[in-house]
Amino acid sequence: MNSALARSIGDLSNRWRNRFLPWAKSSKSGHLRRGARGEKLARRFLKRSGYKILFRNFRGRTGGEIDIVCRDHDTLVFVEVKTRTREDFGRPLLAVDRAKQKRISRGALAWLRMLENPDILFRFDVVEVMIADGVQPRIELIKNAFPLSKPYLY
Repeated sequence: MNSALARSIGDLSNRWRNRFLPWAKSSKSGHLRRGARGEKLARRFLKRSGYKILFRNFRGRTGGEIDIVCRDHDTLVFVEVKTRTREDFGRPLLAVDRAKQKRISRGALAWLRMLENPDILFRFDVVEVMIADGVQPRIELIKNAFPLSKPYLY
């Protein structure tokens, strides 16, 4: 590819990026930014607690999703992170309802299938992250927060 063509493609890319990227950045709502920050704080907390982070934001082919996949000694841990600014509507853990548990379970089974269904211990944890203005974030780990959802078996 000649350099003039490469420059013109680069110029077009920059114009496109300048035109649409500021819109995309500003449209990212506060709760998405807060959630991303909460996941980052949760990963840092888990590392300091001795967990080994294996993967983040895993999406299974069957629609399952897991925020963080990690290892705690010999146990595989599937972690859901819930970030809130207030507890007006209850603890963040309460947001992990049956439908969410089922989605996480589906993701966990997809992860285990990817490993060819090993004979391994696994559990589901929830990390609650409370972020409020002017206050240090509060992070709490709830180990074994819920079992594998029915009708799934492993």
